[in-house]
Amino acid sequence: MISAPALEELTAAAVAALTGERWAITDAVRHVPARPGLYAIYGDDQAWRDLQQEPAPDAPLYIGKAEKSLVSRDLNGHFATNPRSAPRTGGSTVRRSFAALLREPLDLHAVPRNLVRPERFPNYALADGGDARLNEWMHARLTLAVWPAPADMPVPLKEVETAVIVRFTPPINLDRNPGKLARLSAARAEMAAEASRWRPEA
Repeated sequence: MISAPALEELTAAAVAALTGERWAITDAVRHVPARPGLYAIYGDDQAWRDLQQEPAPDAPLYIGKAEKSLVSRDLNGHFATNPRSAPRTGGSTVRRSFAALLREPLDLHAVPRNLVRPERFPNYALADGGDARLNEWMHARLTLAVWPAPADMPVPLKEVETAVIVRFTPPINLDRNPGKLARLSAARAEMAAEASRWRPEA
């Protein structure tokens, strides 16, 4: 059984950290620890406008968790800050959501993430050049805050993540979000449909 007081205390600590200091994506590698925890992605005014949202730069766009390492999951997985790791939208729900909403301004097109064996189209990747354009936009427009989880977590990290998502209802979080995100769901469905229509060039 999950202790309600423990969950409330951890949620308060997470909210305090995630609404505190933020770093530019390109600088975050010097601050983010390779530990489990939660992260919050923020956008500047232009980012909110590009996403067709009313600007709210002090509210997070997305809340996520890293069960093993904030560095590998967040910086390397979502933002591809490691020059040795290429951006992979097919393996990142965060990137897929941003890509769906930025489809027209960044001229992004969905393809199956495995071109040899096309399947699982909702986990679409981006056609040539798309990942680079999305990465450039993310690095220019987004900032990051993190909450490293304590080593002796008395409740599952997912429970704290859910509580924080409910607290903020971020517009890029589809899972466990009480907010209505019909436009994001529709945009992702359109990208999945485009990926399903992909055919190799003759």
